[in-house]
This record gives sequence, C-alpha cells and structure tokens, in this order.
Amino acid sequence: YPWFSQGFAILARTGGQVKTAHCLGAGENDSAAQYARGALQLGILFAVLYGLVSLFGASRLIGFFKLNSPEVIAQAEWYVRIACGLVIFSYLNAILTGLLTAAGNSRTPFIVNVAGLVFNVVLDPVLIFGIGPFPELGVSGAAAATVTAQALVSLLFFKAVLREKVLFPHLRLWVLVPVKVWREIVRIGVPSAVQNLIYAGISMILTRLITGWGDLAVAAQRVGSQIESVSWNTADGFASALNAFTAQNFGAKKYDRIRQGYRISFGILTIWGLIITVAFVLLPRPISGLFFHDPESLGISVNYLIIIGFSEAFMAIELMTIGALSGLGMTKLCSIISIILTGSRIPLAMLLTHVGMGLDGIWWALSLTSIVKGIIFTLTFRQTSRTKLN
Repeated sequence: YPWFSQGFAILARTGGQVKTAHCLGAGENDSAAQYARGALQLGILFAVLYGLVSLFGASRLIGFFKLNSPEVIAQAEWYVRIACGLVIFSYLNAILTGLLTAAGNSRTPFIVNVAGLVFNVVLDPVLIFGIGPFPELGVSGAAAATVTAQALVSLLFFKAVLREKVLFPHLRLWVLVPVKVWREIVRIGVPSAVQNLIYAGISMILTRLITGWGDLAVAAQRVGSQIESVSWNTADGFASALNAFTAQNFGAKKYDRIRQGYRISFGILTIWGLIITVAFVLLPRPISGLFFHDPESLGISVNYLIIIGFSEAFMAIELMTIGALSGLGMTKLCSIISIILTGSRIPLAMLLTHVGMGLDGIWWALSLTSIVKGIIFTLTFRQTSRTKLN
C-alpha cells in the first residue's frame, strides 16, 4: 500500500517535473515557479486524502490479501495506519526530488535522501527491538522509523528549497496557483499515475496468488523485491535525471543532446544490470542468507533471485527509457505499453503455475514481461528519435 500510494505522488511529481523543466529550458522562470508550487499543493491534497483512507480503512485494505496468521494481519494493519496514514512526508520528498532535479540540482536530493536513509537504518533496530529507553514496537516500530526518517528528509528539503530562488522565490504553499497550472500538471501526470496504480494493483493480485504458498512465500517475495531494489532504484535515479535532462533540452530544441544523453545512460545501465544479473544468478544463496535462515524461506528467495536476475538489465533500460519519453511529454504512450505488458503478468502467472511450475511460475511471469518491456521501450525511443527529434 505504500507503493500503491506513490501513484498519486507520481501524478504531482511527473507533471510538475516535466512542466517545470520545459519552462526552465525555454527560459520561463516565473511559469516554472508556478508549476513547482502547484505540484506541491496537489501532492499535499492527495497525501491527506490517502492518509485518511489508510487510517480508517486499514482492516479492509489488509483483508484483501487473505493472509493466514492473525498476528501477521494485526501487524500489517498497524503498518498501513502508520506508514500510509502519514504518507505526506513521502509525497513531499518525492515531489521536491523531482522539482530540484528538473532544475538540474540532483546533488541536494541525493544528500538529503541519503541522510534520511542513514537515519532510518539507525532508528529501525532501535524501535523494532526496543534498544535503550525505547519500547519494543516490532513491525509498528519499522513503520514509525520510516515515517520519522521521511519527516527528517522533508525538513531538510524545505531548508534547502528556501535557498532555491528560481523555483521557489516565495514558497507560499497556501497561495493557490491558477487552475490551468493544476490542469497541465494533471494532464502530464495522470498517465504515469495510472500506470503506477495499475502496476501496484497487479502486484497486489500477484501477492494474493503467492499467499497460496503460505505467508513465508509472501515474506520471501517482499524481501526479494527489496534486494532487487539495488537495480531498480539505480535505474529510477537515471530515469529521473534523464527525464529532467530530456525535458530541458526538448524545451530548448537541442535534440542531439537528448540522443547523446540517452545513449550514455543506456550504456551505463546495461553494464550495471548485467552486474546485478551475474550476482543474482551466481550468488543467490549468500545474498538470501543475509535475510533468511530457515530452509523453506531461503529456498524460495534463492529461486526468486535466480529467475528475476535474468531480467535486471532489461528492467533498468525500461525504467530509464520511460523517464526519457516522459521528458518529451509522452507519458500516455508509456502508460499504455506498461499497463498492457504488466497486466499480462496475471494470466501468464496463472498459466505457468498451472502447468507445473508452481511458485516459480509467478517469478518467471515477472521476469519474462520485464524482458519484453525493456525491448519494446528501447525500440519505441529509437522510433521517437527518428520522427520527433529532427
């Protein structure tokens, strides 16, 4: 559900980042500042609404997954109430990261987010296990640590943006921007938001299928996806940077720089993705052993890493290319391709599990569709480069 919530943040972030970068590239600084403020206002509105739903509807939200253990169910409900009920900090951080990146400042988001990450790593065991004067909060402690770290990041971000005189000459979030500004942000951001919401919804359905193999299978898949974040977080960082780079140069009509930036990013992420593939395929047991010790969970995690490992380079290229195409304002096309291919995971997973592959069939459905998406998005950008960037 924290992942699902990001769909609404992505609407404000993508629309605000793309329109802000377009205006900056065209030298329209006043318009860029309006889009930046409008994106933050939309993000706050969405965060409040999603937070209320999470606070009062946690039981129904967790009930969807048909989990088996009452203890796990209770822990999950409290995690949703805390992590999603206070999602406003996550929204603000995502939007401010996008806006500063649109202005060519990716250094500040990097420093601020790393500071939050380090704080989270330190606070997690303190609140989970009750170190020192702190009580043992378990799963709720993990959620509280995450939200506290996000709040710290928000504080650092606002301290930084007060020095940003181009996008935030006067922050004044209480002064509403013209409706046309929100309309443009929504127009650009909705396809990406819908894509993320459907993507997360598909993941929820697949998770419900995974519960047929027990709660340990769900835990192994959740941890496996976090291990995999070493590749998709890297790709997402390149996607964000390439989005701003592409949007600014598109606004300035410097098309050769767009192609050059894409080629450089493509090469770097291909190498990085292949490194992750080698690590996952050849060293799955040592990696999984860092998180699991019982044979059943360890075996599930090992199979997950091996199978998903084959798609890492393709997945990285997919995310990067979506960033580039979105920078050109082509969010609708990106969403159509992603929704169709990601949606195919459900019937493919059901087919593969019923032909004797069991739980591994779900992992292969994830991996194969990522490979296909990487190929199709690469071909789409090449076609776009020939037709739109001339």
